[in-house]
Amino acid sequence: RFQIQRGKTDPTGYKSLGDCFRTIFQREGLLGFYKGIFPPILAETPKRAVKFFTFEQYKKLLGYASLPPGLAFAIAGLGSGLTEAVVVNPFEVVKVTLQANRNAFAEQPSSFVQAREIIKTNGLGFQGLNKGLTATLGRHGVFNMVYFGFYFNVKNILPVNKDPNLEFLRKFGIGLVSGTIASIINIPFDVAKSRIQGPQPVPGEIKYRTCFKTMATVYKEEG
Repeated sequence: RFQIQRGKTDPTGYKSLGDCFRTIFQREGLLGFYKGIFPPILAETPKRAVKFFTFEQYKKLLGYASLPPGLAFAIAGLGSGLTEAVVVNPFEVVKVTLQANRNAFAEQPSSFVQAREIIKTNGLGFQGLNKGLTATLGRHGVFNMVYFGFYFNVKNILPVNKDPNLEFLRKFGIGLVSGTIASIINIPFDVAKSRIQGPQPVPGEIKYRTCFKTMATVYKEEG
């Protein structure tokens, strides 16, 4: 919700995270927090399968290029993220559309009805079910590049611990830091994706059209 509102001038904007939670609960009920949950659930299994399968394949291919392991992991992560993005983007379009709907949960269309409406109105292309693909490519590509590159490099540097509990904490800590850094770096792509896929400020006018132009607009207007 924070990503699709247009700064302080948005009349339906939220003042803080707490205000966002209160407003959604009061206007849309408890189920309002779960709008758009079905598309990510549907996408989760193929997304994970594509992500890790392609990462291993890209890593094998890069093995022939004699690259340093750290660079190879990062490039393989980038490739897996870009491939993953192509799979998940249609689900993201439906999810963001459902989440932008501020009616009560019971009043909004189902995921399948919403997807059918998007296809009927704008087709399967870059104005329809694949809207915002470039931003999604950036979001997943950057995240996986940083995540896999950082995780495997640091994991190989820090010594393995014989104590299983400490070894678990070592891997958990590296994964936590990797995910945090990757999220911080890729969030501008995520905001751009949500603006492009979400409702435009003026109906009938497309303000947020391309990934980098959207980033520039958000930076210029909102900092």
